[in-house]
Amino acid sequence: MNKIINLIVDENNQNKRVDVFLSKYEKKISRTKIKNLIEKGYLKINNLKVLVPSKKINIKDKIKLKVPELKKLEIKPYKYKLDIIYEDNDVMVINKPAGLVVHPGAGNFDNTLVNALINYDKKNLSSINGELRPGIVHRLDKDTSGVIIVAKNNFAHTHLSKQFNEHSIDRKYIALVWGKLRPQKGEIKTFITRSSKNRQLMDVSQTKGKLAITNYKTIEIYENARVPTLSLVEYRLKTGRTHQIRVHMKFKGNPILGDKSYKKKLKKLKDVDPELNEIIKKIDRQCLHAKSLGFLHPTKNQRLFFESKLPNDLHKIVKKLRSTSN
Repeated sequence: MNKIINLIVDENNQNKRVDVFLSKYEKKISRTKIKNLIEKGYLKINNLKVLVPSKKINIKDKIKLKVPELKKLEIKPYKYKLDIIYEDNDVMVINKPAGLVVHPGAGNFDNTLVNALINYDKKNLSSINGELRPGIVHRLDKDTSGVIIVAKNNFAHTHLSKQFNEHSIDRKYIALVWGKLRPQKGEIKTFITRSSKNRQLMDVSQTKGKLAITNYKTIEIYENARVPTLSLVEYRLKTGRTHQIRVHMKFKGNPILGDKSYKKKLKKLKDVDPELNEIIKKIDRQCLHAKSLGFLHPTKNQRLFFESKLPNDLHKIVKKLRSTSN
């Protein structure tokens, strides 16, 4: 049975965000859950549907939020060979391939990293992030490969989450991008918020959203008469916002090669080496790889560092670019 929350805004809550207002009065529902319900159309203010969690409320506004009854969810084990770089009683470090979704969600409920973790060791995963995200402290996009850390208990999860929040986790990524970054190394500092055109995507904003800071440096540039200009770039994140590197690269005018969501209109390639052209045409994911991860171990009190080599698909492209541009 659905639960209906009815509230009237008093003078103490005037001009507050509606999601903040609701989370203050509904302690049993997380603010993230409230935001999701609003974005899915379950909120009305003065009988008008509102889809924006940050909507400011006024005195005497009538707030109505419908909370659908939760169905008991069961995550099915997924028989999948995990590439485990490191494991102990507290953490697992996994090399995630491109194409593997991190946790169950709309459109993919069964064949995710979480399903594989359930199959591997269901009893030893943290529960802090809810029943759909056991063990998950942070995430990588489906088509981003590389290093991801999993918490095996709630103490480890809390310890690691604190490090992520304090930006003391050392994370490096590597990507192939179109063109040349100017300057070739530097810092990108903007706000990132939900796109007003597509709520599934993020966008740069100068005034609202969450602060996002990306440090980058160009490692190699590939270009000649037979090679379209591409750059191999390394990133160090100071913050961890949704799609941060991809959004910042589009903002700079250097979208990541193969990114279907954050791309700009590119000229048709002409006179390009045929083999290289064929490789580029067959790319089916953004060429972004989580290269390394360093963190303070939750119980050993020592700093650990793990690295993942470029996967075969990206290594093949880089190798061909190097040989063709020389």
